[in-house]
Amino acid sequence: MRRMTILAIALMLATAPALGQSAAQTGAGTAPPPAKPATAPARAVPTKPLVAASTPESRSAAALALSHEPTFDEGTAQRIREAALSYSDLAVRGGWPAIPAEAKFALGAAGPNDDLLRQRLILSDDLAADKASGPFDETVAEAVKRFQVRHGLAATGTVTPRTLAALNVPVQKRIRQLEASLERIDHMNFQFGQRYVVVNLPATFAEAVENDIVVRRYRVIVGKTEKPSPTLTAEITSVILNPTWTVPSSIAKTEISAHMRKDPSYLSRMHMEVLDARDNPIDPGAVDWSGTRTPNFTVRQQNGAWNALGALKIDMPNPYSVYMHDTNQRNLFSDDYRFDSHGCSRVDNVRDLAAWLMQEEMPKWNRAAIDAAIATGQHQEIPLPKKVPVAWIYLTAWMTKDQTIQFRNDIYDQDEQLLEATAEEAAFFNQAGNHPLTAHLAQ
Repeated sequence: MRRMTILAIALMLATAPALGQSAAQTGAGTAPPPAKPATAPARAVPTKPLVAASTPESRSAAALALSHEPTFDEGTAQRIREAALSYSDLAVRGGWPAIPAEAKFALGAAGPNDDLLRQRLILSDDLAADKASGPFDETVAEAVKRFQVRHGLAATGTVTPRTLAALNVPVQKRIRQLEASLERIDHMNFQFGQRYVVVNLPATFAEAVENDIVVRRYRVIVGKTEKPSPTLTAEITSVILNPTWTVPSSIAKTEISAHMRKDPSYLSRMHMEVLDARDNPIDPGAVDWSGTRTPNFTVRQQNGAWNALGALKIDMPNPYSVYMHDTNQRNLFSDDYRFDSHGCSRVDNVRDLAAWLMQEEMPKWNRAAIDAAIATGQHQEIPLPKKVPVAWIYLTAWMTKDQTIQFRNDIYDQDEQLLEATAEEAAFFNQAGNHPLTAHLAQ
């Protein structure tokens, strides 16, 4: 009932004239070669920029330094409700101003839109209320950095085109993001443990949570917009070193077949073999590579430096046959846009995550031991004595325990679809409640 009330407020605000403002399911990744990558008062947040680093370790350390507050915990739903109500109050008071698209800001130089930018940042509590006028200075640059961190943007302190676009998103749309995120959380049945893993798909980050604190955070690469990663809850059951990759039939039918039509030596070059239903080798020359039929064979890539899963796989049985894994294209983790898989989640510094997963029950499997085992080249599956809960979530808006409200782009365009479906469902039941037969049965 409270959720629907907030939704009603958001819908009302979105149409109120007084408030007008300007404004994949399976597979590890692409078959080689891979596709090229393409207010509610919010408390001040750390301004350390999440810059591209040269190593997986430094990238994950920089990610963790941003915050130790979990994106998803048992209090997330209530905090999103509070944020939505706060933003609704902000909308009633007129929201925030739009900054002209042609506005330019330079450090130390006065401009016609400087006070407008300050007003915008004050309303979202990124800038102190007593800093309402003046040129674009270091104080405003720091406020811009805080805003950028909250919106998943590079914390440069300059008003880039992406930053300006985020500043000009109307408050009504932010309310709808919060409502959509709340709707998803309310329908999740996740069993939080003392230790668990969360992947927030729109944010492209994974968090390892222990005793309600994020102790590890990693960049991830998730599904392309045309092959979105699914939301799910599961349990991590094992860590696999030097894994083989069984190519999903959809990829074998399209991408592998296309490669073979152009280059019959493709499979051998990529260390792949064709197997029948009993795992017996098949001569690739005897296979129909037209791509017109569903394959009646399996393509498997041998473990090694060429393997699409890299050197490590984290298994988590689920209906979508997706999992978390390493990659042989680690340079892609330096990109800000990390939506480039067929549905699985590639994890930066995944060996560190594997060590954390095993450290409680199997302390002998520390990072050095994992590195040494991988160096042997031998395939090895390590079952976890105690399964670790994992959730892949889709939150484009959330608030952490320190009252920081975060937003991300609705990369898969799922927010509006969800809210429209929710509204249609509510309308259906309201209409059914007024039907004469329903009234008769109620008597």
